[in-house]
Amino acid sequence: MPRIWIVEDDEDIREIVLYALRGADYETMGFEKGKAFFNALEGKDNPLPDLVILDIMLPGDDGLAILKKLRQNPMFQSLLVIMLTAKSAEHDKVIGLDLGADDYLTKPFGVMELIARIKALLRRNTTTSKPSQDITYQSIQINQQSRTVSVSGKVISLTFKEYELLSYLMINAEIVLSRDKILDTVWGYDFEGESRTLDMHIKSLRQKLDTAGGYIKTIRNVGYKMGE
Repeated sequence: MPRIWIVEDDEDIREIVLYALRGADYETMGFEKGKAFFNALEGKDNPLPDLVILDIMLPGDDGLAILKKLRQNPMFQSLLVIMLTAKSAEHDKVIGLDLGADDYLTKPFGVMELIARIKALLRRNTTTSKPSQDITYQSIQINQQSRTVSVSGKVISLTFKEYELLSYLMINAEIVLSRDKILDTVWGYDFEGESRTLDMHIKSLRQKLDTAGGYIKTIRNVGYKMGE
């Protein structure tokens, strides 16, 4: 039985979501604050959840701070995370996705939509294999075990989603990838109408890769590819 945890300070919302998840045959736990959530994560008596629903507006550490801690800890780095928030501005979505959120749902929301997204993420996670070997293209090298990227031997710092995007492009080097395919694979959901998120990440990647960023080619009206 998949384990779903929710961190949400609004008791009414938290209880509604917990009730719906139990009705969908998920094992659940709810937390009001990040501190209690991390205590449970680090406790020896609790197996890790398969997915975390994380509100952004929380007392103490907010959801973005909690997400950042998760992605920086190797023990919790691969946990699936859905951000749950009242904020709808694109900037807030980009920050959450860039820090490593797998999906984003804006309040008010329907519990059936939430459950559908949970099922999609869990299904994708069980069918996607993650190779462990290094990936190299020209002067760019990715060490997938340590999740580090170097250009001509110099290590560069990437965000969680920048790393995922670069890995996907390099694994499929010389193949033209549509925008929809990239968004679906890297972000794990159909972000229709939000492809500016992809453009922003491509721009940032090119800047960080410096001259090697020129290998990321724009294919007009289609998408992108890693190639010469």
